[in-house]
Amino acid sequence: VQLQASGGGLVQAGGSLRLSCAASGRTSGDYAIAYFRQAPGKEREFVAGFRWSSSSPKYADSVLGRFTISRDNAKKTVYLQMNSLKPEDTAVYYCASGRPILSQMRSHSAYNSWGQGTLVTVSS
Repeated sequence: VQLQASGGGLVQAGGSLRLSCAASGRTSGDYAIAYFRQAPGKEREFVAGFRWSSSSPKYADSVLGRFTISRDNAKKTVYLQMNSLKPEDTAVYYCASGRPILSQMRSHSAYNSWGQGTLVTVSS
């Protein structure tokens, strides 16, 4: 699976941004797609994701209620709508694809295809 990421930028706290990730290749069954982020000096962390075969996305507690991950199956594109952004959301955001078992959905090591990172900067 190849991933093409877009979106990101600079926004004030409280604002919104939308990231997009277009996938090519297999996007069905037990394949999953997810967004991770990495802030300077911190480890890469899970943000949101889902299996293509599931209608139930998973979210990190830190973004629950503010971020929404959605998909357009026909376009094989995933979107991350980010609302009520906070300065602590500042990071490079990556979309990733893989075949993680359910218990490994939030682990970046379970994904083997990565899009280019996109920088999200939230000013206070």
